[in-house]
Amino acid sequence: MAPNWFIALPVPASPWFDHRFDPPSPAFRRCHPQDLHLTVAFLGAVTETQARAAFDRPLAWDQGAIAVGLGPIVPLGNPHRYSALSILLTLGHDRACSLLHQNQPHLLGTAGVPLDPRPPKPHITVMRPQRHASHQDRQIGLTWAEGWDLSLTDPLLLRDIALYTWTDDRQTHLFEIVDRRPL
Repeated sequence: MAPNWFIALPVPASPWFDHRFDPPSPAFRRCHPQDLHLTVAFLGAVTETQARAAFDRPLAWDQGAIAVGLGPIVPLGNPHRYSALSILLTLGHDRACSLLHQNQPHLLGTAGVPLDPRPPKPHITVMRPQRHASHQDRQIGLTWAEGWDLSLTDPLLLRDIALYTWTDDRQTHLFEIVDRRPL
């Protein structure tokens, strides 16, 4: 399996991420609560040395933790065959964008990864369609996503930044935190 590294803000799953997030059909995989995160810099298939060098770089951020409010669940990825159902932020969106904008160039540059030219879009992925998901399955996913109002959820406090990679046993969850520090 190819390496996969990223730097992200771990998202607390409790109490909002509960049984209501069961997959809308067998064609979907619910993200494990330990895998919930807001990506700051996707490093991809770099070496562990490159990933750690990027993570060890001091952040251009002195504002501490970010309180985020949960907004709509939307499809992300290819508009004709989305790869994720993700929550957009309401409260904290601008602060999260600022954190990403100020730090992505330095983190990616340190790891030797080209900068993504697209503007930052802070989100929390909660569900992924299986590769074999049909158009009809994906429509079921979109209908499921439209039925949510997460605005009543108390704001979540994102306190830490972490370095993630694949977990050794991907049967329960996909990622593991390799290193972590306060934001």
